[in-house]
Amino acid sequence: MPYGQSTSSLADILERVLDKGIVIAGDIRINLLDIELLTIKLRILVASVDKAKEMGIDWWEHDPSLSSRHTGSPLEQENRRLRAELEALRRDRLDGEEFPPDTTSEEPEADTGGGTTRGRRP
Repeated sequence: MPYGQSTSSLADILERVLDKGIVIAGDIRINLLDIELLTIKLRILVASVDKAKEMGIDWWEHDPSLSSRHTGSPLEQENRRLRAELEALRRDRLDGEEFPPDTTSEEPEADTGGGTTRGRRP
């Protein structure tokens, strides 16, 4: 069999698999004395990007490590917005004062009315 013929057959098979898609499924179970210790379920889908999108699979578009278009989850976006608002409030509060904003992550101490101003400026 000539080398070129097997290459074109392999290319045809690969094209069909990517066009139609193929699913490989299997389970691995580890038992000891009829007690199931571990079960691993494997599901593998091999398909082209276009075929995957037709099936409604597009997780790679929302994964920050795989997509440059990913802008973050709604919680990440809200976290960034709240941090920016907090920094703006700190800047507004400290306008004209000579000390920098508090950047510690510790909880403020409760005011017990004891008259001490620990950690605060008068």
